[in-house]
Amino acid sequence: MSEHDWIKEFPAAVTVCDPDGVILEMNDKAAQTFEADGGYSLVGLNLLACHPEPARTKTADLLSSRKKNVYTIEKNGIKKLIYQSPWYQNGEYAGFVEISLEIPVEMPHFIRG
Repeated sequence: MSEHDWIKEFPAAVTVCDPDGVILEMNDKAAQTFEADGGYSLVGLNLLACHPEPARTKTADLLSSRKKNVYTIEKNGIKKLIYQSPWYQNGEYAGFVEISLEIPVEMPHFIRG
């Protein structure tokens, strides 16, 4: 097992792109999530082409500003946390990672001191 094999079957969708938006990697959950759009065949394509407006402009802005974007969505009764963040390699901006994690509609929230 290589050091990153654990992510392949991790139960959150993980998609990685380069600074221009070209999809570099997807795990199984991401390929399943985007199966109707091509699943693993999306690797090598630009994710900007996969988004309609206004999401395309928002995504392009994130790639250029290098600011993270975090929010929740609910679709078909499934609530997800979407975490989009720049990633770096040897201190150099390398693109974005999106993690989409299914979460309960109602869940505990703890404030710790």
